[in-house]
Amino acid sequence: MTHEPGVEVLENPSHGFTGVPPQRGGSQAGAVDGLSAELHVKLYRSGTGLSILAHGTSVHDTGAWHQAPLEVSADELLDRADRLLAIWRDQVVFHRNTGSGYGQRVGGRSLAESVDLTELRELTDPLVEKLADEGFDLLQVMLDGTGYDLRRFREFLLGTLAEGQQLRISFDSEWQLPWTMLAVDPAECDSPWEAFLGHRHQVEQARTGYAWDHAPLGRRERATVSLNKDTTLDHVARAHEVQKLLEERALLTVRTRGSELLEALSRSVLHEDVMYFWCHGHFVNTGASSQVLTIRLSDAENIDGPVVKRKRRSYLRSPQSRFKPFVLLNACHSAKAADPGRLKHLGQELVDQGADGVLAPQIEIPEAFAAEYAYAFLDRYLTGAHTAGAIGQWLVRRFAQEFHNPLALVYSLNGGINTRLDLIS
Repeated sequence: MTHEPGVEVLENPSHGFTGVPPQRGGSQAGAVDGLSAELHVKLYRSGTGLSILAHGTSVHDTGAWHQAPLEVSADELLDRADRLLAIWRDQVVFHRNTGSGYGQRVGGRSLAESVDLTELRELTDPLVEKLADEGFDLLQVMLDGTGYDLRRFREFLLGTLAEGQQLRISFDSEWQLPWTMLAVDPAECDSPWEAFLGHRHQVEQARTGYAWDHAPLGRRERATVSLNKDTTLDHVARAHEVQKLLEERALLTVRTRGSELLEALSRSVLHEDVMYFWCHGHFVNTGASSQVLTIRLSDAENIDGPVVKRKRRSYLRSPQSRFKPFVLLNACHSAKAADPGRLKHLGQELVDQGADGVLAPQIEIPEAFAAEYAYAFLDRYLTGAHTAGAIGQWLVRRFAQEFHNPLALVYSLNGGINTRLDLIS
């Protein structure tokens, strides 16, 4: 790792972007994990360029619409996003020690070899400061320009993101940017850690398409979970503890071969509340200028977005079928989305097929950290008391405060910000 018949009910995919905006005041019955304030941001094509649209329900916002054409091109924005991911990869995951200064061996990858980086604060403090500056720069690049509407929008968005109130933020976009790694102005924060959007707020890449009714499972006493793993990763610290946690807290199915996974995906009803993947992810060339992300379990079977779509094509939007797991896809790069018009990557396709959300890393992730993150997330999610969005933010803050480790910001949530374990369906 460096990855019973019923009526079909359709949901408007532009919910929150058409009709009357939500108004201030009223009931807060919709509050999730203590947060009732939301921010919806839509980035979309408009003519030959890009436009951005947002509205919020925070106490400082009237619920009005805010909209502006962007002056940055999609290509530049994507290049800048790739650059930010590369900085995180090269300077955190693949950081090499060049001296004996932090009690680490020369040439070692000190930031990847341990989860607890407290003793490396001389190294991580300036690095986190730089990463926050880079995250703020990308946000500024996206909103840079001289147009009147753009200047007004920039003032609204930056002010909303920087205010003290925590938000649930949904970014609706064809392009999946590293939203959690973006930052507000670090100079206006008590510490660089607090500048990152993933630290300040709950964040998701909003799902696209229509939702539909799935075949009900009824009340269950315990969650049903699958562990889809590569046994060559069994040696990783905490990996066995994650499996033991799932065995004790859920009805667990363990799959180690791609054929077993494909057989399960071909069933009309998949009785799983959580799918956990513990394996490697890599890119495979599909043409002169395109790649598709694939994963492998313990065999040589490649599992990618197109094969998942083929296995479940006849069940899509059928109320007699069910595919609604929350997916923790712990494989390198597996949060990465394909460019519009290209073959969709695995995480995207799982969401399109009905998954209640996919949580995955956007770059390579050290194995020890990935296992520690998975244990902490699953331990909390299986209580049914917390949403995936709340757990994601909690983990960012926990790893920052307890371990001085920024890597929890690498994990990205594709849909599912309000998803929690529900044993009555």
